[in-house]
Amino acid sequence: MVVEFQTSQHQCLANKIDITGQAMLPLKIKDRPIVRALLAAGCCARCVLRFCCVGLQSAYRQTYEDLATELHAFVSEEGDESNDTTKQENSEDPPCKKARLETVQGNSEGGDPAGVPQTQPGTDVDAAVSSVCVVCLGVLQQHCDKTFAQKVSEAVTAEGYQFDSLVLSVSLPAQLSVREHSTWLLVKKQVRDKGTCLGKDDVIQVKEAFKWIMNGLVSQELGVPVLAKSLFEVSVGFTHPETDGDCHFLATTCSDCFKPARNKLSVFTRMAVVKALEKISEDNFRRLFPCPPSRPSTGCTPQDVQCLHMSVFVAGRYNKFSRTLPQTPWVIDGERRMESSVEELITAPLLSSFRYEGFNFCSSGREDVDVRTLGNGRPFAVELLNPHRARFRKAEVRELQEAINKSSDKIRVRDLQIVTREAVARMKEGEEEKTKSYGALIWTRTPIEKDDIEFINNIKELELAQKTPLRVLHRRPLAVRQRLIHTMTASFLDPHHFHLNLRTQAGTYIKEFVHGDFGRTKPNLCELMKADTDILELDVESVDVDWPPAIED
Repeated sequence: MVVEFQTSQHQCLANKIDITGQAMLPLKIKDRPIVRALLAAGCCARCVLRFCCVGLQSAYRQTYEDLATELHAFVSEEGDESNDTTKQENSEDPPCKKARLETVQGNSEGGDPAGVPQTQPGTDVDAAVSSVCVVCLGVLQQHCDKTFAQKVSEAVTAEGYQFDSLVLSVSLPAQLSVREHSTWLLVKKQVRDKGTCLGKDDVIQVKEAFKWIMNGLVSQELGVPVLAKSLFEVSVGFTHPETDGDCHFLATTCSDCFKPARNKLSVFTRMAVVKALEKISEDNFRRLFPCPPSRPSTGCTPQDVQCLHMSVFVAGRYNKFSRTLPQTPWVIDGERRMESSVEELITAPLLSSFRYEGFNFCSSGREDVDVRTLGNGRPFAVELLNPHRARFRKAEVRELQEAINKSSDKIRVRDLQIVTREAVARMKEGEEEKTKSYGALIWTRTPIEKDDIEFINNIKELELAQKTPLRVLHRRPLAVRQRLIHTMTASFLDPHHFHLNLRTQAGTYIKEFVHGDFGRTKPNLCELMKADTDILELDVESVDVDWPPAIED
């Protein structure tokens, strides 16, 4: 396409196209005094765009040198908008004067409170933009290029994660919010003097500009898309010790915003600082902090790149065949009582495959250490935290199931599969409304005959009131729980033993129903039989929760 030669630089700027057909900065003539003021204050080229509310992402993606050159050309015209208009009418060629910066007029409404020297008339633009930015502290100058993207990508690759997309996040020092506020007040005065206004929300955020630049560069290096939402997060953080004290003045004026937190190294968190800045008046802020901010001598220091993969959830059903195996590690007073647990036998083979950093085990109820779980097993789910591998074919999951089953004869797993977080929530929903079936071996102190237990078969929908059992009172709150025994059947074995089958509401304490727990469960089997009874063995025969979906062999 042939581009018609423009006779005025200002016409080129208005159309955002130069004579070579390249996109130019979307700045207007009225922005020129603001640009000059920002550069004179020590803002980098990209922060100048931010405070001019430039939302064109491609403008930020230019190399820093090209961007500085374009700003150089933009501010090279001296005078106000009326002079520019006159020059537009009397000149056929774009001006080529050496760029000069004007002194910031009305700096901090009467001078720099911190006494920091500002750019003087005649200062060259190149000299001004070469120093560390007073707002972003070098983040958008020194850490927004292909070199930094390569460093990030190398750090991610070294971690050995499996991923097909990523989301890039950035953590900035809290003092950037203070410096941003200070510079916004400076620009706000400039535009107010011209009868316009600038809202703080109109300014492009440092994080947003950083991602506009870095998302594409990191994507190219790693060969995967960078998305707004992804299961894999790459975090880049920065610190700036030189200006750590910038936030401290807020603690004296907005002390209620800064409260110590157990997991925070400093009370000056970004959220606390933002909250304080919303409360402090503009006059108070200008009195206590320089507008524009003081010039730093060093730039931000990047921290180690952090990688985090969203949790993967593995679900299935397990059988437990041992009466000496707890569901979870059994530790009392710091001393381990059993050498293993259902949880450990299931998760150990998963560790080498998923390479996770931790896990959370949950199930549809739990059985005591001396209770077996038979039938189709008990539903369970394992949340694997920060797994390095997350994608598995069905055949590979089947191999994992076989590895678990071969590792011990005390448990067996079936229907192993990867599920969603929402699916795990469904396992827990309405858990107490489900039913469970049990088989128990009962002992009676006094001899019995077959006819003595026939009445048990006729009991239906027996309502129980169960106080929290004494054996679990140390870990569960004292309460009276209403539970139902839907059906019972009794099979005579000998004068002191019979077998009892029960189908109950989930959450029913079977042992306490049998022996009464010193009257804490009413009614109980002792009362019903008018004889002392106890439970010798208990098995879970079925957990009637249709989850997870069965997998055909």
